[in-house]
Amino acid sequence: MTASSPPALERRLGTKDAVVIGLGSMIGAGIFAAFGPAAKAAGTGLLVGLALAAVIAYCNAVASAQLAAQYPVSGGTYVYGRERLGPWWGFTAGWGFVVGKTASCAAMALTFATYAVPGPVWVQRLVAVAGVLGLAALNYRGITKTVALTRILVGTSLLALAVVVAGIAAGGGATTANLGGFGALASGGFYGILQSAGLLFFAFAGYARIATLGEEVRDPRRIIPRAIPIALALAVVVYLVVAVAALLAAGPDGLANAAAPLVAALDGAGAGALTPAVRVGGALAALGALLALIAGIGRTGLAMARERDLPTWLAAVHPKYRVPHHAELALAAVVSALVLTVDLRGVIGFSSFGVLVYYAVANASAFTQEPANRRWPRWLNVVGLLGCVLLVATLPWVSVCAGVAVFAVGVAGRAVVRRRLADPG
Repeated sequence: MTASSPPALERRLGTKDAVVIGLGSMIGAGIFAAFGPAAKAAGTGLLVGLALAAVIAYCNAVASAQLAAQYPVSGGTYVYGRERLGPWWGFTAGWGFVVGKTASCAAMALTFATYAVPGPVWVQRLVAVAGVLGLAALNYRGITKTVALTRILVGTSLLALAVVVAGIAAGGGATTANLGGFGALASGGFYGILQSAGLLFFAFAGYARIATLGEEVRDPRRIIPRAIPIALALAVVVYLVVAVAALLAAGPDGLANAAAPLVAALDGAGAGALTPAVRVGGALAALGALLALIAGIGRTGLAMARERDLPTWLAAVHPKYRVPHHAELALAAVVSALVLTVDLRGVIGFSSFGVLVYYAVANASAFTQEPANRRWPRWLNVVGLLGCVLLVATLPWVSVCAGVAVFAVGVAGRAVVRRRLADPG
């Protein structure tokens, strides 16, 4: 790097590091937050919704992996959309990612506080803000410190989930009657199942963090296509085991009405004595997801700022720690404001809207790739695109309306900025 060159990100991450970051994003997001609203939408049919979300997530994952191998730079589908479809498509994906994942950050901060502090809501919100600011400060010190803490948080989260499953199995209160029989899978109706899939998709979107770190992976063409499917497969297995155990213990109604669904599952199974351990695990899992989310959004914000789709101030990279520190500081401020004002369930639906739009663009971009850069068949891109559109249409109407409004603001803002850049006078 010459004296006049701006600081750049460094390639420090291997396959295990990338898988850990993906797991850290997914485990906290889904297991400890999304089962409640999914159960409310579909009852026992959330298991069908989980399977559907996993299939669509797999299509999206292979599209992201294939594109990341060809374009190993920060920004994820924002970059892929620009390169394959044009600047407006890239902006749509990037805007969806930034606003959707900013909402995810708020959801994870609130989930952390819900499990960590079973007290007044105002206290939980203050604790959530403290969590956001603390992790933003850690991310500021560099990506290797982010990975190191994520390893610890993922390990602790998996241990807590093992305690949940073992406690339910040993508690004596779990029963197949809570599942309601085979017919209960359709009790929420087709629409309810699709809505649960859209909400549970929120749980699977963590593998995008791997792609957005393209400039920090040592051998991106080899590591990213390997790490994304591995992280997704591990998460699917964990989700399925825990979902079945939780339904056996608490039933769909018990999960739907609980602020902390896995705590409700332990209580329903007669294993309430394990609640403190699970509260600690849930809090740490949410922190792990939040940590990885901050890193991913910062990199996408960096890429968008480089192209003037966000304020250029956000394109700064710290000269010592090699992180997009301006983007991460701005994110911490916005998320702190959100956790003081928003509701957890509404945030999950809005986040799913933004992220599904992001992956719809990813599938469309992957469909256009030349044979030399393809690793998976095109029909997976078609399934992924149609699946994203279908799930967007079945999200709660409040989430859809909020999503459409925020996208309209983003598109209008970009149009104004581009017009001024083209005609500065």
